[in-house]
Amino acid sequence: MRDVPELLDGYHRFLDGRYPQEAALYRSLAEVGQAPKTMVIACCDSRVDPAAIFNAGPGQLFIVRNVANLVPPFEPQGDYHGTSAALEFAVTGLEVETILVMGHARCGGVRAYLDGLHEEPSEKTGFIDRWMSLLKAARVDAMREASGGSIEEQQRALEHASVRHSIENLRTFPFIRERLADGRLKLRGAYFDIADGKLLALDPDTGQFAPLD
Repeated sequence: MRDVPELLDGYHRFLDGRYPQEAALYRSLAEVGQAPKTMVIACCDSRVDPAAIFNAGPGQLFIVRNVANLVPPFEPQGDYHGTSAALEFAVTGLEVETILVMGHARCGGVRAYLDGLHEEPSEKTGFIDRWMSLLKAARVDAMREASGGSIEEQQRALEHASVRHSIENLRTFPFIRERLADGRLKLRGAYFDIADGKLLALDPDTGQFAPLD
């Protein structure tokens, strides 16, 4: 990594600064293993880091990041499902108590889909096109909610709708339904605004986003 100085410099700052303060914690995590109570499904956007947003330390959050923080429905016959595999491990292995789907403002993937760049997947489409087709159902709801609004209002509506639909897709996984039914697991949604740092929480009863107190 010597040809990537920003990574090398960052590692040295970590090794000289943060690591000595948390060395005992890292050793404990190495010996005992991880036991996070919360799983966060977030976008891979470089501006949205769940650990930074929640000021979380090592071992506190089990994080999965993908394009547009999407959750596919349960597909037992699928070939490769990184997000689904992470869900299975977090829920059945680590036994997390909460799964948080966190969307964010100005999501590039959502905007591209909204602009019509990612329509129905075909044999000629790429990985992104197929992945973003998961937004099809959410787009219907978003366009109903923001009908006649500006492109920015439509994008925010779709970003919100994508979180709600990802949570609904979570409910299609049998091991998640089982734990929801007996109270071992909670599903939550949030929305982060990059520009002002505000975090909105999804009200599970109303389906609306509201600022945290």
